[in-house]
Amino acid sequence: MSFDSLGLAPALLRALADYGYTQPTPIQSAAIPPALEGHDLLAAAQTGTGKTAAFALPLLHKLSSSGQTMTRRPRALVLTPTRELAAQVHENLRDYGKHMHVSAATIFGGVSMGPQINALRRGVDIVIATPGRLIDHMQQRTLDLSAVETLVLDEADRMLDMGFLPALKRILQSVPKKRQTLLFSATFAPAIKTLALEFMHNPREISVSAPNTVTTLVSHQVHPVDVSRKRDLLLHVLSQDSRRQSLVFSRTKHGADKLVTYLNASGMRTAAIHGNKSQNARTRALSDFKSARVTVLVATDIAARGIDIEQLPMVINFDLPSVAEDYVHRIGRTGRAGMEGLALSLVSHDESGLLHDIRKLLKQDIAITPVAGFEPSAPLRLDAGAPRPKQGGGGQRQPRQGKPFNSPRPNGSSTQGRGERAAGNQRRRSNHRPAAKA
Repeated sequence: MSFDSLGLAPALLRALADYGYTQPTPIQSAAIPPALEGHDLLAAAQTGTGKTAAFALPLLHKLSSSGQTMTRRPRALVLTPTRELAAQVHENLRDYGKHMHVSAATIFGGVSMGPQINALRRGVDIVIATPGRLIDHMQQRTLDLSAVETLVLDEADRMLDMGFLPALKRILQSVPKKRQTLLFSATFAPAIKTLALEFMHNPREISVSAPNTVTTLVSHQVHPVDVSRKRDLLLHVLSQDSRRQSLVFSRTKHGADKLVTYLNASGMRTAAIHGNKSQNARTRALSDFKSARVTVLVATDIAARGIDIEQLPMVINFDLPSVAEDYVHRIGRTGRAGMEGLALSLVSHDESGLLHDIRKLLKQDIAITPVAGFEPSAPLRLDAGAPRPKQGGGGQRQPRQGKPFNSPRPNGSSTQGRGERAAGNQRRRSNHRPAAKA
């Protein structure tokens, strides 16, 4: 199957050809035809499968074919869990729609509302937003959702994890009932099904792969190491090729900052991206990483959403994630576009239980390879009763997090940061992904 056979507008096919895209991915082949027909979709799609194009292409086709672009009110709304993902979706929409007269604006926290308000007043066709900042605009009556014809919920499972269910329900009740809704999620968890039944009309279910599957292009490897020597081993690994782009995951924001300080002092070009960084700093770090001005990006799980590098050769887990499913999301950043990738984890003895959970989830062994000079003082345990790190993890002493939903908020700030903190606290309290509550 080719994009030509999907019934997309010529302007979209021209843009796809400009970027060398000729064959749709499985999720695109499955989702685009029913979306073009106007059906609601409940689609299971992992990061890195081409899901953005699966909703962006039919969305742009619908807007351009109606001949009613550039109205004062947005006709499409895309909701994402994080600012980085919102920016990435905006970039993709701009690329695919470059031969069309369709306008889009991003609405997220961490930056002034003024430019967003001005863009909305000028009129846009598509709004890409995080739930928290969108609610801010709704409260200040700077955004009118009454003309929305298409609603997209991207990574709905993560939005629920981040505590956005009340905000989602409020937004869903504010858009017209007569609309098309496209919901993309990594899993069809019960909370997702409930949301779909409540706000969607006979949705078509699409699932092109089993949940928590990973591409065969990614190789997995573990280096066992004592906590006290993790940073030195990380520097040793990165120094093997200082020009190679590497994405390093830290379990905590404080730990990420300490890693950046250490690596920069050692001569590596490093930047961090996490929820305590200003939006300008996050945008600059991601841009520098994409352009190779920095070769190492240290990120936390939630802030890493929206990092889309087609040829990222290596992802390093400095700390294993507290939730095994997040390992799949992390390593989904490598092994894309037919390129091979390496998922490397630096695992201390007290993370043995987390490694056991990941191996169980993947249903496969992961090669455990000690590095000469960094052999651990105690071997890893791979049984069900293996130890797990205490709160903070990774050998980093962490300050207590504040109450995420009760702390005061400066005027014009978004609830986005509160959701991110809530997710971090929620993960530390449990070793499984809890169901969202209203």
